[in-house]
Amino acid sequence: MEEEITRIGVSLPKNLLDDFDKVISERGYSSRSEAIRDAIRSYLAEYRWLEMEKGDIVGAISVIYDHSVRGVTDAITDFQHEFGNLITASVHLHLDENQCLELVLVRGDMSNIKKLLDKLTALRGVLNVKLITAARFREY
Repeated sequence: MEEEITRIGVSLPKNLLDDFDKVISERGYSSRSEAIRDAIRSYLAEYRWLEMEKGDIVGAISVIYDHSVRGVTDAITDFQHEFGNLITASVHLHLDENQCLELVLVRGDMSNIKKLLDKLTALRGVLNVKLITAARFREY
């Protein structure tokens, strides 16, 4: 049975598309569509993994953001205060003139960490958010 194909249009900044085209060429994709399908599958797999994960975890959230976007730095700080019960430490690094990396170490219930992730991801000026789980933990 053949899968139905739907065509969509996507607006992207030129530099993002140029970088994407370079990567898909280097990786040997036959078309942008093929690469975009793989990227979407990867995104969905990661999202579903986050949805399945339950219970207490320890991990690190990396947040790359453009600090020149008005309010983004204050909002990230506000989120760290709001979720202070989950955050054990954070490190700030200037990547270049406009971009910063915030590495936030977390420990707690995955459902609450997911709320923090969702807030960070939706924030204007945030370019990338990733959670890396280290291990499950048990309190003795």
